[in-house]
Amino acid sequence: MSAVFGRCGRWLGLLAGALFAAAAQAETVTVSVDQALVMKLPDKVATIVIGNPLIADASLQGGGLLVVTGKGYGGTNLVALDRDGRVLMDKFVQVLGPSGDNLVVVYKGVERESYSCAPECERRITLGDSVPYFSSNLTQTTQRNGGAQPAR
Repeated sequence: MSAVFGRCGRWLGLLAGALFAAAAQAETVTVSVDQALVMKLPDKVATIVIGNPLIADASLQGGGLLVVTGKGYGGTNLVALDRDGRVLMDKFVQVLGPSGDNLVVVYKGVERESYSCAPECERRITLGDSVPYFSSNLTQTTQRNGGAQPAR
């Protein structure tokens, strides 16, 4: 008798897992790191909550639009609430690595460097690059952007 229940239990477990996976897949928003995705929100959204702002960021725009930006690799949740705190939307946000035909990754032993090659190859800061390469590019970018700021 336990063998029958064991088989049924396994089938029920597989069925429940498949249903859960289908539901989770339908509720997943996918965006690449350093990219933005625009999505329409349900009516009457007052508050947006991101579980881990190191993975994704969200900005509420007029007209019921939300801009979700991939910040780091991984997954987090996105919850939209109305003024009374009721959940209007609950989605899983999956942030993937950069992709495209113009991304070139060069490995020098254990050191990694990323380049954007469209049409010339230029350095690009990407999460996962080696610390010296990443830091050097970030320092140059920060100094350049700082030089472009108006004097106060």
